[in-house]
Amino acid sequence: MRMLLKDGLVYENGHLVPMDIEVTDGVVTGRGQAISSSADKVFDCRGLAVFPGFADVHVHLREPGFSYKETIGTGTKACARGGYTVVGAMPNLNPAPDSDEHLRVQEDMIAQQAVIRVLPYASITLGQKGEGELTDIEGLAHRVMGFSDDGRGVKEADTMREAMLRCKAADSIIAAHCEDMSLIPAGGAIHDGAFAKEHGIPGIPSESEWGPIARDVALIRENGCRYHVCHVSAKESVEIIRRAKAEGLNITCETGPHYLLMCQDDLQDLGRFKMNPPLRDRADMEALVEGLLDGTIDMIATDHAPHSAEEKGKGLAKSAMGVVGIESAFPLMYTYFVETGRMSLETLMDRMVYAPKRRFRLDGGIEIGDRAEITVFDLNADKVIDPAEFLSKGKATPFEGWKVHAECKLTICGDNIAYNNID
Repeated sequence: MRMLLKDGLVYENGHLVPMDIEVTDGVVTGRGQAISSSADKVFDCRGLAVFPGFADVHVHLREPGFSYKETIGTGTKACARGGYTVVGAMPNLNPAPDSDEHLRVQEDMIAQQAVIRVLPYASITLGQKGEGELTDIEGLAHRVMGFSDDGRGVKEADTMREAMLRCKAADSIIAAHCEDMSLIPAGGAIHDGAFAKEHGIPGIPSESEWGPIARDVALIRENGCRYHVCHVSAKESVEIIRRAKAEGLNITCETGPHYLLMCQDDLQDLGRFKMNPPLRDRADMEALVEGLLDGTIDMIATDHAPHSAEEKGKGLAKSAMGVVGIESAFPLMYTYFVETGRMSLETLMDRMVYAPKRRFRLDGGIEIGDRAEITVFDLNADKVIDPAEFLSKGKATPFEGWKVHAECKLTICGDNIAYNNID
């Protein structure tokens, strides 16, 4: 099939340049002015911005095992509506992808349902327990995005050391959920700060995050493993990673839009404000923004984590951890960072496209010869974030009611029109 995106404003080196893009059988075959093509499908992109498809290295698609929360079908349609063309699927699943047999279950479901590219993570430990026997890292490395026990921290330093050594030998990457459960009181639900104290809710201290990061930095100093920190939320974590990078250590990290735009001051006693790690102090939020701008924080990842309405309807203390974000991430970041002048469009594109693709060795884009991974946005739209419109089964977003000025109109992944609101 041949597609032509006509008269769009195509992203190129920090600018939006008037240009056509031609896609033939899933590959970008033309870029330029007034391309003449006998296309099967022509999209009128006048006045619209054409970007390389976004990459999110941290998404929960919930299958196999938890299809009442999300399916690979609903999740990837939501990703496409958010402008994403490739995502890393976290291994909080049943069965956990810790063996050839278990991983194959997930791979088969991806092949049947996904409308964009989905690359699974395998778990670090068997059963994703955060301790005990390691997964067959060498046997699975060529089939997965990396290894993670997301949702659980790897408990013992010796276990993480062995995982790092085996991961390095397999030329793969650890994506670490850094959380020391021994520091978190029973019922820990939100940041250990003023809101927790005022409302009598057990708090989660920042050290439960930055402590394991500091431990793992010492380990990668020994062995040089490729290492990535998931969902950074604390100012101390940013500084530890900044110093590790200054040493030249092989470390990257991510944070999410909710940590960049919210803090504990914004909390309401509603499940849609409960995530792990939690929203922390304003000083933490400011440190995260600084880290994102100076490159200490390499990329933006949503940690899209859908749950049922019942699971999220029990307030801060008792609701499940996790919020959705894949359909609102770019509109929020563009509206509240680029439009306000806090960040250049070039920096945002790096954090949402190029940095994750570099680190996790992902291809695809909008250059000639690329696998076509393209998204088109109306940057003049006036929208209000309304979870009732989400394609995801999950509706719990802390950004409900926020105004944004960007709306996805089209997403193409290979030869598939993954989302189409342009016609």
